[in-house]
Amino acid sequence: MLKLLSSSSSLHNRVNSLAPTSIRTGSSAPFLRVLSSLTGLAGRNRNLGCRVIALPLPHRPLFPGFYMPIFVKDPKLMAALQDSRKRQAPYAGAFLLKDEPGTDPSFVSGSEADKNIYDLKGKELFNRLHEVGTLAQISSIQGDQVILIGHRRLRITEMVSEEPLTVKVDHLKDKPYNKDDDVIKATSFEVISTLRDVLKTSSLWRDHVQTYTQHIGDFNFPRLADFGAAISGANKLQCQEVLEELDVYKRLKLTLELVKKEIEITKIQESIAKAIEEKISGEQRRYLLNEQLKAIKKELGLETDDKTALSAKFRERLEPNREKCPPHVLQVIEEELTKLQLLEASSSEFNVTRNYLDWLTALPWGNFSDENFDVLHAQKILDEDHYGLTDVKERILEFIAVGKLRGTSQGKIICLSGPPGVGKTSIGRSIARALNRKFFRFSVGGLADVAEIKGHRRTYIGAMPGKMVQCLKNVGTANPLVLIDEIDKLGRGHAGDPASALLELLDPEQNANFLDHYLDVPIDLSKVLFVCTANVVEMIPNPLLDRMEVISIAGYITDEKMHIARDYLEKSTRESCGIKPEQVEVTEAALLALIENYCRESGVRNLQKQIEKIYRKIALKLVRQGVSGENEVTETNDAEVVQVNGLVQNTDDSQNQSGLESVEGDSHEQVESSLEPDTNKDAKETENVNEKEAIMDIEKVLVDKENLSDFVGKPVFHAERIFDRTPIGVVMGLAWTAMGGSTLYIETTHVEQGDGKGALILTGQLGDVMKESAQIAHTVARAILLKEEPDNTYFANTKLHLHVPAGATPKDGPSAGCTMITSMLSLALNKPVKKDLAMTGEVTLTGKILPIGGVKEKTIAARRGEVKTIIFPAANRRDYDELASNVKEGLNVHFVEEYSQIFDLAFGDDESSEK
Repeated sequence: MLKLLSSSSSLHNRVNSLAPTSIRTGSSAPFLRVLSSLTGLAGRNRNLGCRVIALPLPHRPLFPGFYMPIFVKDPKLMAALQDSRKRQAPYAGAFLLKDEPGTDPSFVSGSEADKNIYDLKGKELFNRLHEVGTLAQISSIQGDQVILIGHRRLRITEMVSEEPLTVKVDHLKDKPYNKDDDVIKATSFEVISTLRDVLKTSSLWRDHVQTYTQHIGDFNFPRLADFGAAISGANKLQCQEVLEELDVYKRLKLTLELVKKEIEITKIQESIAKAIEEKISGEQRRYLLNEQLKAIKKELGLETDDKTALSAKFRERLEPNREKCPPHVLQVIEEELTKLQLLEASSSEFNVTRNYLDWLTALPWGNFSDENFDVLHAQKILDEDHYGLTDVKERILEFIAVGKLRGTSQGKIICLSGPPGVGKTSIGRSIARALNRKFFRFSVGGLADVAEIKGHRRTYIGAMPGKMVQCLKNVGTANPLVLIDEIDKLGRGHAGDPASALLELLDPEQNANFLDHYLDVPIDLSKVLFVCTANVVEMIPNPLLDRMEVISIAGYITDEKMHIARDYLEKSTRESCGIKPEQVEVTEAALLALIENYCRESGVRNLQKQIEKIYRKIALKLVRQGVSGENEVTETNDAEVVQVNGLVQNTDDSQNQSGLESVEGDSHEQVESSLEPDTNKDAKETENVNEKEAIMDIEKVLVDKENLSDFVGKPVFHAERIFDRTPIGVVMGLAWTAMGGSTLYIETTHVEQGDGKGALILTGQLGDVMKESAQIAHTVARAILLKEEPDNTYFANTKLHLHVPAGATPKDGPSAGCTMITSMLSLALNKPVKKDLAMTGEVTLTGKILPIGGVKEKTIAARRGEVKTIIFPAANRRDYDELASNVKEGLNVHFVEEYSQIFDLAFGDDESSEK
């Protein structure tokens, strides 16, 4: 029976092909050899008796011919096993442990199963053992590890003793089968074929084949089934089913199912491995090639490592300022450089760290520009760039003087406020030039994101520092002049309040440790000079305004505009248009008309536009004249050249003839060559003279008051003074607007009269404040009329209509009260106010005159309207005294505290001398 496979050559060849080549072709016994000594082993087994020590197996059953290590924790069981080896009976029964009732074996870990085995003793352990097991030889004992080798099947019949568990067993034999049965042969061949496919993929399984043949002998049908089931990855219950099956054919069928399933698992494993390999092979190959390329370049000295080069670049950039750099910043830079070396170049964190180091090392830590504290030099530069603005220039010179005495300058926050076009931004640029500081400007008009000022957090994608850090990087010094433009137009959006974020930046006490969110290290901005610009100071939040020193720029009067237009605007415009001074003449009358009728605003931006408009038209006119002149010159030059060439030709002929008669041919050649250059030179000089004459012939362009409209169109503004002498019920007031100051008339007339019909109608697009002022004026006027003329019942019986002309222009403000009262009283008294009188001021119900704003603008408007007498509130005397003398020239100004004084000035017979 044991030599069954030897008689079947085909089966022998198939099984023999499973073994490794070294085993099949070696000098030792063939892979499928028959061990004749197996009969002696069976004889020894029969001498053991029917009692064996029961060893529980937690994970898989032990098949005949296979090794299995188990761990024995019970000292009594270990002692019994060692004693069995000493008595030359090194055998025990290995039985698979049943699962605990109510548990899923697939979810129980190996450590838990082992723990459960150690807790089982005696009867409890006996009940948990499968009946069919394997007779196992104890090969070796090392510590608590016992190595078992399976030999044959056993069945438990009864328990003999509990500690250690000893049982009676019966040896099981396979059921008889027909070795020549074609079905059994076919099944076994399919098992062998499948096993061979599986063995190709695993070297471990090939080792199993070698070990099995060494210990159990040749393969036959039963052993083939055991081998296939043992090396498969089936669960323990399926393996136990194969172990318990004594019918050889059924056992082969069960094994075939297991190995078929194994081959399917192997195919799935290969497909998964192939898919993953294809996915990563491209990137891995590219990465390996790049690393090899870097290594090759590094060995050849062609290129250093990226990270090393970056670190070297950052250290080199930091080196000039290392001594001046604050210690806490140096510590952060060193930490980030160390971190950069540990990161992979392909990681996102690497790019974040690199950008962070780029900003940190690019800032001018402690690098200050040398300031110029020469007051005379600064005065010269400021006068070169700007006319007037005495108070602004004085403040800048004070700042320079303090810096010179201290030896160092301290950053300040200056706010220049005024209407558009008065030169606020250009003043900041001039201050930077006077101080020899770097200049940086950024506008915060409409800014709604706090991150523009404080920077983004580094965790955000595309994070950047704020504008202040960008400024320091751009200018390269730590003490620039920073112009923050349009600070009164800050926005406020969902990303925070920028006005509040500017509090730290513009606070002299806090900006020495300004913290940008991106850099996250304190930056010293105390040496930075901040200059802010605003049109309306009231629009700046109070906490922010409190940190600034406000310098107001009211605007320019006509005389100042004349100087600016003549000395600055006209000169720069002429140069930008490429026109020479001798080609154009703009008269004083033309400039005055341009300022009065086209550019009445406080600034000079519109004036510059109009001057540019004039010079563009002049340039076109000159070019047209020049083109026609060039054509004439070209025709003239062509005729003269023809005549000159003819003259030269005649001269040559005469010389040639005389030369032939008196001298030889060489002399003739010398004479001819000497004459030609002189003749050409004369022709060129003639051309140059003609061109100059043509240019001189171009008519000089004269811009005068009469032809001004040809260049800039019809006048925009007309005379504000409508009346030479204001009629009854009309009074001239003074108002402040965004364009500067202006005069406006307040008119009052009666609608109807009758007993008890006293009322007031208001028109002229008046705001709420002016409507209230009109109601107050009506009440005060009735009181004054009652006091002056007790019998006059005009207000009680007359319906009045008060109107402020230019009804399409909204008007509001607390400065028209006294003008309205005077207008109503003029109508009630039927008496006009004095000639050339204008007034401004708000009145209370008791007749007190309250102060107003915009004194300079209103004074300028009065001068423009040819007003001789102005009435101001007494509280505004200080503002008027601070005005320049040329603004106050020719004006008779009265300062009043109560309306009774205005009544005397407007309607009195003798003009008051108080000024």
